[in-house]
Amino acid sequence: MSEAIPYTVDIRPDTGLNNVKLGMWLFLASEVMLFGALFAGYILLRVGSEDWPAGNSILNVPLATLNTIVLITSSVTMVMSWASLLRKSFDKYRLYMGATVLLVVVFLVIKTIEYSAKFDHHLYPSTSTFLAIYFTLTALHGLHVIGGMAVNAYLWGPGAKMWRSAPEQFTNRVEAAGLFWHFVDLVWIFLFPVLYLL
Repeated sequence: MSEAIPYTVDIRPDTGLNNVKLGMWLFLASEVMLFGALFAGYILLRVGSEDWPAGNSILNVPLATLNTIVLITSSVTMVMSWASLLRKSFDKYRLYMGATVLLVVVFLVIKTIEYSAKFDHHLYPSTSTFLAIYFTLTALHGLHVIGGMAVNAYLWGPGAKMWRSAPEQFTNRVEAAGLFWHFVDLVWIFLFPVLYLL
């Protein structure tokens, strides 16, 4: 009989975290470096440019504002799904996690509408440096949104069976997914003012 992997639930004495949370924080550190490098590139290009367009003259601020509200709300429902598991309320977990996934779909639909409008007006990444950065940052963020949605949908659907056999480990997985989701939301909170408002 094989031994259980240590510290999947128990707290490590050296870090004060379990392995799931430690692994997620290390992964998020690499994500911070990725987006940090892209933001740094944006700043250098913008500062070095003599003629940089205002984001609100090209981009749809009302749609982006709506998407910001949608993502912040999805962070709240994500926290509520995890908190429901801590309270041993699986039905409420399913409700809140389902709401999180639904809100992500709304975000992606709005972003698709926004992209379609740009393409209809012949605004492509090749049109300008600003649009190249806009599409790069928002598309990369969108891939993270899709990845987070896939994980959350799995934890809402087939992955939820783990609640019956290993509720503590399942709760840890939902918490780790929540950390990733909050990071995705935080990136958007930086993207929104930098691209759309400044």
